[in-house]
Amino acid sequence: FYTFQALSYTVDVYRKDVKVQRNLAKYALFVSFFPQIIAGPIGKSKHLLYQFDEEYSFDYDRIKNGLLLMLWGFFQKLFVADRLAILVNTVYNDPSKYKGFEIIVANIFFAFQIYCDFCGYSDIARGIAEILGIRLYKNFERPYFSKSIKEFWRRWHISLSTWFRDYLYIPLGGSRCSKLKNYINIMIVFLVSGLWHGAAVNFIIWGALHGIYLILSDLLKPIKKIIIKKLDIKTNTFSYKLFQIIITFTLVDFAWIFFKADSFLNAK
Repeated sequence: FYTFQALSYTVDVYRKDVKVQRNLAKYALFVSFFPQIIAGPIGKSKHLLYQFDEEYSFDYDRIKNGLLLMLWGFFQKLFVADRLAILVNTVYNDPSKYKGFEIIVANIFFAFQIYCDFCGYSDIARGIAEILGIRLYKNFERPYFSKSIKEFWRRWHISLSTWFRDYLYIPLGGSRCSKLKNYINIMIVFLVSGLWHGAAVNFIIWGALHGIYLILSDLLKPIKKIIIKKLDIKTNTFSYKLFQIIITFTLVDFAWIFFKADSFLNAK
């Protein structure tokens, strides 16, 4: 988080999106702003630096909202994530003892454990920052209600997703290139994302899976449209949207197996 935040400043200055910060104390505050340095959200220089120049006064509503956000974050972390972790760790610490239904339940629980853990930390950081008068990015937006993998990555760890988009995906060429080059760009971003989470094969597989999901969803779009037209499927109905949510969650949850497992062999 510290490195990515510092890199955003370097790139933004190079692109002339922000002016050089000549006040060492303000720059140090930007790259080491304590609420977010451990678990995000990742701040961009063009969003955060100027806030240190604003004048702040006591605001009851702002402090109240910040404390409530912190309280909600602590609830997610301590009462949901840490409780789910007991069952999840029991299964994942010795997966050979468990099969079928138990593995499925543990993996579903892990999906909500990692969400509440990470979202809880982010909300605590946002709450502390709000009390201080600083506005941080909202890092999660109900990601498990996403109807596609693309939408999931617009809702999950938003500050990291936008960081990779702005500082890696777009510089590589983004989608303004041939289909093949675009697919290569997608795979590079998600492989790097996997490595960022951990230098192990299981994290690379996790990243690769999400890259493959996105590429396949694009390749299969024409076939999907034909099937919808042939079967006269109503895409605006609740049942169709629920079906999309279930499929997306299943794909995401399957990838979480490789993220959680401490080795590729255990993931298998």
